[in-house]
Amino acid sequence: MRRRTFIKNATLTGLGITTFGLLDSNGKAFFGNNLKVNGQRIETRINELAKFGRDEAGHGYRVAYTKGDIEGRAWFMQLMKDAGLNPIVDHGGNIIGKRKGKKPSLKPIAFGSHIDMVPDGGNYDGTLGSLSALEVIEVLNENRMVTEHPLEVIIFANEEGGLIGSRAMVGQLTDDGLKQISQSGLVMADGIKAIGGNPDDLKNSIRKKGDIHSFLELHIEQGGILENENFQIGVVEGIVGILDCEITIEGFANHAGTTPMKLRKDALLAASKLIIEVNEVINSVPGNQVGTVGKIQVQPGAYNVVPGKVALGLEIRDLSWDKIEMLFSEIEKRAATISTDTKTTITFMREASFSKPALTNKSLQQKINESANSLGLKTKFMQSGAGHDSQQMATIAPVGMIFVPSVGGISHSHKEFTKTEDMTNGANVLLQTILSVDRE
Repeated sequence: MRRRTFIKNATLTGLGITTFGLLDSNGKAFFGNNLKVNGQRIETRINELAKFGRDEAGHGYRVAYTKGDIEGRAWFMQLMKDAGLNPIVDHGGNIIGKRKGKKPSLKPIAFGSHIDMVPDGGNYDGTLGSLSALEVIEVLNENRMVTEHPLEVIIFANEEGGLIGSRAMVGQLTDDGLKQISQSGLVMADGIKAIGGNPDDLKNSIRKKGDIHSFLELHIEQGGILENENFQIGVVEGIVGILDCEITIEGFANHAGTTPMKLRKDALLAASKLIIEVNEVINSVPGNQVGTVGKIQVQPGAYNVVPGKVALGLEIRDLSWDKIEMLFSEIEKRAATISTDTKTTITFMREASFSKPALTNKSLQQKINESANSLGLKTKFMQSGAGHDSQQMATIAPVGMIFVPSVGGISHSHKEFTKTEDMTNGANVLLQTILSVDRE
């Protein structure tokens, strides 16, 4: 052996790497790309977790801070304990399990997702990424593999309620956010307490820039692009920003039989005009932006009364926050015109739980793509139209996201489904990407 080659191999061996691959905990050569997850185990555990919060009709209600969520979290934490992760609950309610690396001085590679769901939600949203993160640990344990970096599995609390757990972790959960009412009926602060957190001392659980080497999240697409275009893996380039706004239209409630049409101050008529304008504004510029009025409440809500007050829920999403602001400003301008024409008052109140867009890390994108290609999987670079905890984590660390197909593009529904083969593909890409990052 030439001296230069000997030195190179000796150096690599000291780092836990040989010319044949990684070293396991016994110092034996290990082929990292031969590691494979147990897809059946992931599917079995998804079905087991789905039992928590399920109602008599078989629909899921594992909403954050409810009994189903609390029981599901306890079940998950036991699995983490069995895998040697010794999980703790931080002050924001997030579950964190740690696995030691060969070099404690290195920053941890973190990965995970969430297990809470929307009312009548599906069994795969968040859950796949969470159980796949645990699966990565199981595979490493079974193969007695020790990574260079420490590893962290993070299960975020109340993702569906506005990324509450990840906001707390990065120091972005405000006092106003803690006072919001959660879907469980509890204010966020009380909900965090219900799952073992401490909303009065969030600062002691905040992670800062540089605390984490990188964060990876596997998730179902929640749309139909991958399935329709026959791609197996989505390499996420960015997560859209989300602006939510409560719009209140106030007119004057009056007798529907005795109030002439020209004298009415019909709040619902004004609201209807505004909904149409929202659609026109969103479609007035090129791009992938979306805008939705998904909530409407009418008062007093009677056949024989001219509507006096209407509340609308507006949401705008795009990968550019500047574009979101531009679209919102245009909607406000058109609302002012409608207000004058209909003799109503229209006010806008932004929700505290807005999310800024987050671009994923280019290097991690490339590693995800290369890992998928090495497994013979077809990839598509794409944006995420849904919000994820990764966009909060992107404020403190490089992030990467992996998508797998959702059958029929269905999500946030009890009909949500992802095939075992696709789940397995995604988990294998996650595993290989983590190993690739660890070799840096």
